[in-house]
Amino acid sequence: MNSATTIWQAALGEFELQVSRPNFRTWFKDTTALAYDGETFLVGAPNAFVAEYLEKTQCSLIEKTLIGLIHRSVNVRFKVVWATDGETPRPGNDTAALYGFNPRYTFDNFVVGAGNRLAHAAALGVARHVAEATYNPLFLYAGPGLGKTHLLHAIGQEAVRRGQRPVYVSGEQFTREFVEAIRERRADDFRARYRAADLLMVDDIHAIGGKEQTQECFFNTFNELHNAGRQIIITSDRSPREMPLLEERLRSRFAWGLMADIQPPDYETRRAILLARAEDASTELTPDVLEMLAGEARHNIRELEGSLNRIIAYASLLRAEVTTELACQAIKDISPHTTPLTLGAPDLALKLVAQSFALTVDDILGRQRNKEIAQARQVAMYLLKQYGSQSLAEIGHLLGGRGASTVSHACEKISRDMEASPVFRRQVEDIRQKLDSK
Repeated sequence: MNSATTIWQAALGEFELQVSRPNFRTWFKDTTALAYDGETFLVGAPNAFVAEYLEKTQCSLIEKTLIGLIHRSVNVRFKVVWATDGETPRPGNDTAALYGFNPRYTFDNFVVGAGNRLAHAAALGVARHVAEATYNPLFLYAGPGLGKTHLLHAIGQEAVRRGQRPVYVSGEQFTREFVEAIRERRADDFRARYRAADLLMVDDIHAIGGKEQTQECFFNTFNELHNAGRQIIITSDRSPREMPLLEERLRSRFAWGLMADIQPPDYETRRAILLARAEDASTELTPDVLEMLAGEARHNIRELEGSLNRIIAYASLLRAEVTTELACQAIKDISPHTTPLTLGAPDLALKLVAQSFALTVDDILGRQRNKEIAQARQVAMYLLKQYGSQSLAEIGHLLGGRGASTVSHACEKISRDMEASPVFRRQVEDIRQKLDSK
């Protein structure tokens, strides 16, 4: 092999087998061979960020692979080949795609409402002042489909536009890459990648719960970045206190900065989301259709948007206008499952909880505090918070005049109990399934 291009094509084949598929696509796929003079191998990178990453974290792997192909020592150098007029191109939307960010998830199309106002303001502040690490870490938590990943991607894209170098990863992917790095003896490269970031963004951090070595690695990475003043942003489906499988030292560090939760959207926010998404799709919704969709107490924005998309597709296939009748027909199969607690359904939830615990609704609403009744009452609070559109104060009032702090404590306790006891989790899930089927 004496052609630089031939050698590099063979090397790319080796890299594809040695690194994860996302890493290969992001860092190796668009590289090229520029020259090889028998001593130095010059690799072309599409931008300065890829070149810097390869030089800092993958150089030993590349040199080792090239030596195996050409059977002699070699020095590897990197050069940006998409630069113009002698300047390195600044990052933009095209560069942001390299980091795995969804271009649709921006601050401009994030609908702000009462339930997400603090999280949005904190995310925007972090994105605009990454170098200052004002809230460090920023910890966003919410149930699925409420916008935490949207905000994470929006922060990342804004940071890229401002010349910062983010590393974005899910908790599951962090675990997988860590295991692969240990198995392939590339722990130094793994650590270097994450610790070279201007900001580290971890989605669904709860996925590392119970994985001791992964938590140890993340703990050390967190400390090094935090001590260096680098921004850390984390999301989860629950607060740190509700993750008993996570080490205490990690939970305490997550509370160092700012924690912001995202609540299910209220009616006004659901209406604003529907209007914005309909406008994006160049679809006009009649007031009746808008009121019908927004009036249903969906606890998940993804499901709300899914219903709208289904209606739009249904109308397009039939070449018909979006009417109330058409909308009802389009979502009839999914509506009962996406809106389990509408109208009088809180009464149904209480009834099902009472049946599950062999109690009466009056027991749950009463003042008795024995262990079984207290737990049933807390499960009712938990389900109403997860599925309903009521505030914590409204749920407390419904459950015998309890305060909002009591409801919040109950929800946190039930989350912990469900993680600790598979039997109890199954009991709560059975109640949830019955709610979904009504």
